[in-house]
Amino acid sequence: MYESNITLNKSASMHFEDAYCVLLGLDSEKKRIAIKPVTKQEYERGAIPEEKRHKITVRPSYARVCNKKFIKEAAEIAEIDLKENNAVKFKTVWSSKDQAMIIDLNEQRGELK
Repeated sequence: MYESNITLNKSASMHFEDAYCVLLGLDSEKKRIAIKPVTKQEYERGAIPEEKRHKITVRPSYARVCNKKFIKEAAEIAEIDLKENNAVKFKTVWSSKDQAMIIDLNEQRGELK
């Protein structure tokens, strides 16, 4: 997690290969982020309100979701400082039940510089 984006590594990004956009969710009590892929068909049906949709960029070795406001709120909940190009790694798991990537803000895996 960076100040301006969430970057998913290659193994995490494979769940988003067919995503047209994503839904972002934040559980402030459990300190978790959910990233749920939205297909082009779901997008075109209008099933997801526009304000809930977020752009995802998927490349061969990573995926990236940008939303500074959302990330700022998540960083406050996790009590981390992402300013001055700080970045923090977190444990993530794919939830088959929810069909979403879950980032556990309680499970910090280190800082990137």
